[in-house]
Amino acid sequence: MTQPKLKEIALDEEAVVIIGSGAGGGTLAYELTRQGIACVVLEAGPHLRPEDWINNEWEAFNQMAWLDPRTTSGSWRVARDFPNLPAWIVKAVGGTTTHWSGATPRFKAHEFRAASTYGAVEGASLLDWPITLEEMEPYYDRAEKAMGSTHRHGRPALPANNNYKVFANGAERVGYRMYATGPYATNAEPYDGRPASVQDGFNFQGDKNGSKWSTLVREIPRALETGLLDLRPDSTAIRITHGKDGRADAVIYIDGAGHLQRQAARVVCVAGNSIESARLLLLSDSPRFPTGLANGSDQVGRNYMRHLTGSVYARFDKPVRMYRGETMAGIIADESRFDPARGFVGGYYMETIALGPSFLAAFVEPGAWGPEFAKIMEAYANTAGMWIVGEDMPQASNRVTLSGTVRDQWDLPVANVHFDDHPNDVAMRDYAYAHAEKLYEAVGSTGTHRTPPYPSTHNLGTLRMSARPEEGVVDRNGRAHEVANLFVSDGSQMTTGAAANPTLTIVALAMRQADYLAGALKRGNL
Repeated sequence: MTQPKLKEIALDEEAVVIIGSGAGGGTLAYELTRQGIACVVLEAGPHLRPEDWINNEWEAFNQMAWLDPRTTSGSWRVARDFPNLPAWIVKAVGGTTTHWSGATPRFKAHEFRAASTYGAVEGASLLDWPITLEEMEPYYDRAEKAMGSTHRHGRPALPANNNYKVFANGAERVGYRMYATGPYATNAEPYDGRPASVQDGFNFQGDKNGSKWSTLVREIPRALETGLLDLRPDSTAIRITHGKDGRADAVIYIDGAGHLQRQAARVVCVAGNSIESARLLLLSDSPRFPTGLANGSDQVGRNYMRHLTGSVYARFDKPVRMYRGETMAGIIADESRFDPARGFVGGYYMETIALGPSFLAAFVEPGAWGPEFAKIMEAYANTAGMWIVGEDMPQASNRVTLSGTVRDQWDLPVANVHFDDHPNDVAMRDYAYAHAEKLYEAVGSTGTHRTPPYPSTHNLGTLRMSARPEEGVVDRNGRAHEVANLFVSDGSQMTTGAAANPTLTIVALAMRQADYLAGALKRGNL
C-alpha cells in the first residue's frame, strides 16, 4: 500500500490549526479535510503505530502515557495516592483514544438539562447545556457508525467472557434489566476496514489487533489520504497569540528538535484534553487577556470534572479468569437514571473491568501490604471486577491552574489539578459500592474489595459551554465567547459530565463542530 502524501503547510500560511489528535482533534481533522479544508495538527507526542505497542501493562504505560510533571491539590484520594499523576492520558498521535475501554453509551436527555432537572444542589455550579439531545441525535448516529459501536445500527454484539457472565448473572439476580456486552466500539466482526476482536485481553493501552476504534487507526489515516492534513507529531503547543483585533493569529510550539516555531492561524481549535487545554489558554496571557486567553470571565480552568470512579473486585471459590477476553466486556445501565430517592442526583454505570496482576497490585489499594493485600492477590485467578463510572458535580473551585512551584522541561509552569469530592459524589460512590457488592454476593462471592478512585481518565469541563459568557468559556458550537476564531474541540467544553463514558459524545460534538466550522469558513465568516 502506498503511503499517503503528506501535506506541507508553510509556517506563515494561515491555516486551521488543531492542537491535539485524540477523539476531538483527530475527528475534527478528518471531518474538515474530507470537506476540502486543509489543517495542521500539532500533537505533543510521537506517532506510534500498533506494531510499536507493547503488550505489557507497565511497559505500555511508560511508552504511551503523558508523564510530564503535574501537581495536585485538594482532598480527593488521588492527591494522596498519585500526586504526580492526577490524570492518566496518552501523549501520542491518536491521544487517549489509543487507551480506552471502547464503551460508547449516549448522554440522556435529562443530562443535557442538569440544572433544570436536578434543581439547586448546594456547592455545585450546575448549568443546562446550550444544546439538547434532540440536536445531538443525528451526530450520535454518525459517531456510532464511524466508530462501529456494537448493539447499534445493526452491529453485532461482542461475545460474553467469564467476567461478563458473573456480572450478568449477578445483575439478573438483583433485579437489573438493562445489561449487555456493549455498546462498545470494538468489532465483533470485520467492519470499516478493521478486523474482528481476537479477545486479546489487556488492550486498554494499545490494541495491536486494530479491532478497537481510535483516531489513530481511522480518522488520522483518512485525513492524510485527502492530502490536506499536515500532521506534526512531537510538537508541543505552548502559546496561542492574537492580533490587535483580539483574534487568534498563531500557535507557538516546540518541535521535536526543541526549536521554537510559529504557525500562522486562521482558526485555532484546542483539543489537548481538559487539563492541558486549560493550561494552554492560561499560558496564553497578554495585556488584553491578563489572566489567560478568553478568560475575561475567570472561567478558564474551572468546573473540572473527572467522573465518579472506583472499582469493586470480588473473589470466588472457582476460577473466573477475568483477564480473558475484552478488558471491558459489559455494561449495566439501570442506575444511570435521575432518582434522587437514592440520596443523590445524577446516575452511574457499572462496567466490567480486568487488570493484570501488576496493575491490580498498584491500584487495588495503593500503598497496602500485609495479609489482607496478599489475600486479594492470591485470589487473582478467581477474581471478577467492575468499574463504577458516574456523574460528578461541577464545582467552580475544582479547577486547573498554573503551578507556582513546578515547571516543565521548557521552563513553563505545569498544570495543578485541584479537586474536592462533592457530597453528592461521595453519596453516589458509597451507594454504588454497596450495590456492586450485593450483585457479587448474589452469585456467591466469598469476599469483595472496594478500590479507591484511579488517576483520572475522563477529564471534563474547564472550558465549558454556556449560553451566557459570564458562566463559561465557549458557546453552543465550542466557539470562545471572547475570541471569535478560537474553538474548543475536546471534553473541556462539556457543561456537565453526565454518567456515560464521554468519548462518543466528544466525537459527536467534533462532527457537529466541523459542520459549523466548514460552513463558516466557506462563507468567509471566519
